[in-house]
Amino acid sequence: MPCCGGGDGFPTEWGSVEATSSALLNHNALNPNALNPNALNPNALNPNALAPSRLQESSLSESALGAITEPGELGAISRQLLQYIVSCALSSTQSFHFSWRDELGELHEERYRGHLGLAASWIDEPLSPSRRLWVSACVASRANRAGVSVMISSRATHPALRYPDRSEVESFPREEGAFWGNLFTSPPRLYACYKEANVANSRALGRDCAAGRLDSAGAARECPNIHIVGPCDLACDGRSTSGGHHPACTDDRGEPSSAVITTFLP
Repeated sequence: MPCCGGGDGFPTEWGSVEATSSALLNHNALNPNALNPNALNPNALNPNALAPSRLQESSLSESALGAITEPGELGAISRQLLQYIVSCALSSTQSFHFSWRDELGELHEERYRGHLGLAASWIDEPLSPSRRLWVSACVASRANRAGVSVMISSRATHPALRYPDRSEVESFPREEGAFWGNLFTSPPRLYACYKEANVANSRALGRDCAAGRLDSAGAARECPNIHIVGPCDLACDGRSTSGGHHPACTDDRGEPSSAVITTFLP
């Protein structure tokens, strides 16, 4: 599973990962997160350019390949987004390979490993509409404005996340909130809600894309590109008795989604 700085393709400058024994035992549900939410801006890599093709370098569109091989700042943020997309979509036995050259002409060989397996078939065929929603929810759930990686427990109706083991539930008992939406639309539409009773805990651990970050006036500010719709108790169906996840949530335009990932923290 993904571990610390660089070995898994996650650069150390985006925050270190605190590995736990339960994370190693149940890699499908526990995952590190430090995605810069600014990477969700389609001015960098536009995920919509990835979906119509297989997730392989030889199948990428010219625009997608250009974004991830750009040597400047947009290229760096595009590669970070791609790392998390691959981690969410592919399984731990799969990976995505490509190379790019920096401004000095030095060649960089990249290998991004899969993790959760929410859309493992993407490596062989275009990404289906339903799988786009699952990958979107996963990517949104792993955004972290502070750039500090925090281990989270991800739970959902998706088979890969439906049944957390007992040690995971005990180690990650506090619901942070839920994430859903579509990263593959223009513009992307990503949503979050929060567990009201646990907002202080989430912020204390460096997680504020569900709850919002308090500004100097005490107002909650959203992470870039992720819209907070309010408390999950109002926006979502009641939590499942098996995994504790919300089976479905509704955005503030009245559109429901069943591709929802509920996150839990220590």
